[in-house]
Amino acid sequence: MQRAIYAGTFDPFTNGHYDIVKQAAEIFDELYIVIATNSNKKRTFKASDMIKAIQETVSELDKNIQVLETSELVADFAKTLNCRYLIRGLRNPNDYYYEENIAKINLELNSELTTVYFRAKNDIVSSSFIKEMLLYGKDVSKYVSAPVLRVIEENRGNSLNS
Repeated sequence: MQRAIYAGTFDPFTNGHYDIVKQAAEIFDELYIVIATNSNKKRTFKASDMIKAIQETVSELDKNIQVLETSELVADFAKTLNCRYLIRGLRNPNDYYYEENIAKINLELNSELTTVYFRAKNDIVSSSFIKEMLLYGKDVSKYVSAPVLRVIEENRGNSLNS
């Protein structure tokens, strides 16, 4: 049984992230989508709300997917979940160089962890892009799922201007 972990802040979870999930779910028997703490980023949306929205989004796939949260290093959490594969999405060459550095560090921390890259089909979408668009009152509905859009709309005015 091949298990993989797809970790990120997913703040918010975009259609680009969902595209990566769909690709990975076709290959791996079990997929864990993990909202991980990034000490360099302050969350805009509550992780618990995003977990529910992601669960609802991926429920249509009829695959073995779980959505979790961790404050551990992803390489360590992968050991806990008995995952040997770390899924990462790429949009452009800059992403590749950034991700390669992280892959090397993760391999140092967990010698059993192999990073697997998937190319995002919608390569312009990022969580940062979504938040920037929201700050200017733009419609982001074509970049996120309906459950994620609900979380965004419920938080409009609360966390986006801070």
